[in-house]
Amino acid sequence: MDWKLFFLAFGMLFIAELGDKTQLTVFTLVTQYNKPLPIFLGASLGLVLVTLIGALFGNLVAKYIPTHYLQLIAGLLFVGIGIYVLYSALPEVMKSLQIFFKR
Repeated sequence: MDWKLFFLAFGMLFIAELGDKTQLTVFTLVTQYNKPLPIFLGASLGLVLVTLIGALFGNLVAKYIPTHYLQLIAGLLFVGIGIYVLYSALPEVMKSLQIFFKR
């Protein structure tokens, strides 16, 4: 086991995920459902599987698709997901604003 590489991957992922969409998603789910254990376990399994896919297929994909294209695709996916989340939250925000301004 290459422990230096292990701790490098752990540290980078830990720092990258602090305040990131994954942590915010877990935070939001726990505030909505107030059941932290199943949300923690589900989110952990999801992160493990996504990381496994990245580890297994990352090098293979990089052989055929240049890195700058992968970064562009990832950026577009992040923007798309962000727009979807904002669009989904908008009705609740508008309802809250109407209640606030009626006071």
